[in-house]
Amino acid sequence: MAIDKYQEFVTKLTKLHGPFDPDLKRFEKASNSEISRKLGYSDAQFSRLINSSATEGEYVRAIQNTDRILKLLGLEKELTQLKSGQVTDQNPNYKRKFAVLYALLLLLVALSVYFAYQSTLPKTTPLSNKESRDGMLKWSFETSYVNPFMSLDDLPSDCSYPSYKYQGKWELKEPYKIPFFRERNGFHYVATEVNMYARSMSEKSSAGNILEAYEYQRHEIWYDKRELPIDSFMVAPNQSQLKQSYQDLSFEDEDTFVKLAVIHTFFRNEFSLESEGISRNGKVVGRDVEFISEDVLKKEFSSESLMKDALSQVNAIIVNRLEDFSRPISCNFAALPKTDFNLISEGDEISFDCQMTTSRFSVDYNKTYVLKNQFIKNTCVPGT
Repeated sequence: MAIDKYQEFVTKLTKLHGPFDPDLKRFEKASNSEISRKLGYSDAQFSRLINSSATEGEYVRAIQNTDRILKLLGLEKELTQLKSGQVTDQNPNYKRKFAVLYALLLLLVALSVYFAYQSTLPKTTPLSNKESRDGMLKWSFETSYVNPFMSLDDLPSDCSYPSYKYQGKWELKEPYKIPFFRERNGFHYVATEVNMYARSMSEKSSAGNILEAYEYQRHEIWYDKRELPIDSFMVAPNQSQLKQSYQDLSFEDEDTFVKLAVIHTFFRNEFSLESEGISRNGKVVGRDVEFISEDVLKKEFSSESLMKDALSQVNAIIVNRLEDFSRPISCNFAALPKTDFNLISEGDEISFDCQMTTSRFSVDYNKTYVLKNQFIKNTCVPGT
């Protein structure tokens, strides 16, 4: 049903802004930023609509907004005809029709202003606001009324429950980068932020060695205008290992690199605590893409056609490559932070060495979590 609403939404917009390019996801007569402003949306909200990743309810509201604009333009056209004399005052219904049309026009203007204002309220905060992305995750694990964590009173009398000290909030220790291996060079994936809440999964393991963790991931897609080949970032003897100089590189400080999009991902993990280490598996629960405003990107490219081409490549990456960059593929066991789980404390780390494979090309990378806010800080005391 959402696909049908997406097609209806795009069809109605073509009446306002000309033909639609399905590859570039843009219209001929106006930029996506201009259209989003007219509809009362942020760039990120409109990006979700135009990339067919919004909900059915969001499409229904967007279609209603578009219908109001179309109706408003139609009424303005009729009023212009009345004023121009195409319908003269010799017609006995002239004054009444003019008054009705004028009243309808005012009503539609008022409605349009109201719904545009509604779009700026907190429930639709621009997507660049991180709180709108992981706020529900934070609320779910930090609320005072519902506690998803295993408490000290819930532990067995012998305290033999390895996961209890791992519970709490974990964050990404430091960003990491991975160049995309695809038909064309120049595109890079940067992991910038992770907020993860882990809890003992008592319903799955009475031994207490399973952690369930919900993770918000923030990643970015960057484009290097030089389009250097991927092997220029790899250690020569080991073609799967990235150079440290590449990981140390700050794209923000390099004139040749342009940030094109921000990826927001909600990921569910399961960690298994074993004697040989920690294993991790999981899957993506939800994902959204926030494109950088075209008004900003135009300043970074020498021509609009180059900008459009880069954005079309991002769309291809999202469709064909992004799934590979959200799964823990071929990760080794992580070492236990401490041999005695009772001694786990804030600042301890879990570090996974992984391999990402796209188009049969493997790249090594490291993802390290740091325990920032531990739920049970005290050590369990065995019963007598």
